[in-house]
Order: sequence, then C-alpha cells, then structure tokens
Amino acid sequence: MKGKVVCFGEALIRYQPVENSFFNESNTVTAYPGGSEANVAVKLGQLSIPVSYISAAPDNEITREYLEILNHHHVDTSGFIYSGSRIGSYILLSANGLSKGEVIYDRNHSSFSQLKKGELDWEHIFKDCTWFHWTALTPALNSELTEVIHEALEIASAKGITISVDLNYRNRLWQYGKKPLEVMPGLIKYCHIIMGNIWASHTMLGTSIDENLNRETSPEEYLEYAVKNSQEIFIQYPNAQIVANTFRFMDAAQHNLLYGTLHTREDNAISKIYETHHLTDRIGSGDAFMAGAIASLYNGRNIQESIENAALEGFNKLFVKGDFSKNI
Repeated sequence: MKGKVVCFGEALIRYQPVENSFFNESNTVTAYPGGSEANVAVKLGQLSIPVSYISAAPDNEITREYLEILNHHHVDTSGFIYSGSRIGSYILLSANGLSKGEVIYDRNHSSFSQLKKGELDWEHIFKDCTWFHWTALTPALNSELTEVIHEALEIASAKGITISVDLNYRNRLWQYGKKPLEVMPGLIKYCHIIMGNIWASHTMLGTSIDENLNRETSPEEYLEYAVKNSQEIFIQYPNAQIVANTFRFMDAAQHNLLYGTLHTREDNAISKIYETHHLTDRIGSGDAFMAGAIASLYNGRNIQESIENAALEGFNKLFVKGDFSKNI
C-alpha cells in the first residue's frame, strides 16, 4: 500500500488590493491562505492523494483558520508545529497580480524561518510516508533552514522515500549572503523528481541556457532544449529519475500561454498547449502543475499522461481566486 505524501514549507498569508494600488479608493485589501508547499498539498488532497503538511506558525486564531481550510481539502495537519509569534506573509501589489506581479515579502523572523536543525521529529513525520516534497523557497530564507531541509533529505533518503523538489526561484528571497548555486546542488543530489523550468535549473544547478530563448520561441524548440537540459541534470545527479518543466508566458494582463515537458532517462513528452485571454488569478498555477505531476506519478501514470495532467491542473488554476486550487 502506498503511503502519504509529506509537503514541507512555510505557511503564508497573501494580501492584495482589490484595485491596482495598495492604498486604493475603496480602502480594501483581501487576504488568502497560501504558500507554495501548502498549495501543492491542497491540490493533492483534492486529487485524493493522502497528504500531510508540515510547517510552523503561532498558536492563534489565524493559524487555526488556516489549518481548518487545509483540513477541509483533506490535508492532514496533525504534524503542524505551533511556535514563535509571526506567520509569514506576502503582499501582491495589484489585484491578482494581473497588471503587475511585484511582490513584497514579509517572512523575516516568522515562526517557520526560525526553525533549527534537530527541532523537528523527522522519524515521526516520515511515518507511513513514501513521498517527500519540498521547494527551493525554504533554503532561500536562511542558512538554518538549509540545514533543516538537509537533515530531512538525509533521513528521507535513508528510508527510501521518493523525493521531489520544485526549483522555484525568487531572487528577492536569497538575501543572506549565499547564492542558489552554492546551496542547491548539495540538496538536489538527494532528489528523484526535479521540477521547475530551464531558467531556474540554470540559476540553481548551473545547467546551460540559451539567452536567445524567449516568448517567441516555438514549443518544439523549447522541447528540444528541455531535453538537453534534462540530460545535463541526469548526468550531474545520479538519483534523478524525472525532470519536469513548466513553460508559462504572459505578455499582457489577461493573456497566458502554458504547457509543460517531462523527461525520464529514456523518454521525453510535451503537453497540450493551453492559451487564454481571460484568466482570473495567476498565483499558484505552477504549484497546481507540480501537484498534478506528483499525483499522476504517484498513481503510476506514464509520462505523457503525467505531463498532460500537470499542464491541465496548472491551466485550471488560472481561473480560481487565491493561492489554493479547486476541483474544476
């Protein structure tokens, strides 16, 4: 019997104006529960994958409401850590990030950011676990969290747990004197499924990139380059079994083009290409993509089915308000 998927990362609250300025005429700001790893956990719960979410936040009403929402989406939060006095947040400086995607992070000194190696009981967390998912956002916050995730990866690897990572790169988070390329390779060596895109892997893993690739590059050309990228990763990281890439392009507030590629050491696949001129909310689309890929691979789908499901989940999220997905 397959065990649960454990997702580990920071619980966040997202704030955004209802108009295209924070101090707007209506003087109204909305809030949503979020965080990349929680977004993945929620989608997995919606897809009937047994999933547990591990994070840290203060023991207060906001945290309890946050966890109730996850529980409603069939996410187990029994291992959640109540500590510290601050839950992390970010401010999206336009309504749903459609006119401008600038983000202000408020994550320093949060409960999660203050976690230290040795504080989490990974033996207990990984009980009945067969899949561990984390993202590059965690080691981006500080060196102590790099040690925490390294500890988790060592234990998960020793237990034979499948490990997936999302190479989501946020340059505003890497502010503690370390570059991603100094940190990430030592963590990625434990991973079996490496997800993200060809630009993130260039920044974090040192894979090659063609500076001429752009919005006008054809999907066929991107597939060809993604194959090259995956081959570099497979050579550099012997544990890697699968590489998945999202290709998302947004050249106007309501225009989004999305597709994905998936690669094993023997085969490659590209998804259907999705395009819309009427999206609702672009935040969390990449996380829905990751969850779609994880769910499909967890259920033993082949690589074409897996990348099709991943791309469809990512596309469907564009029409849902907030960070979390819904079943559409």
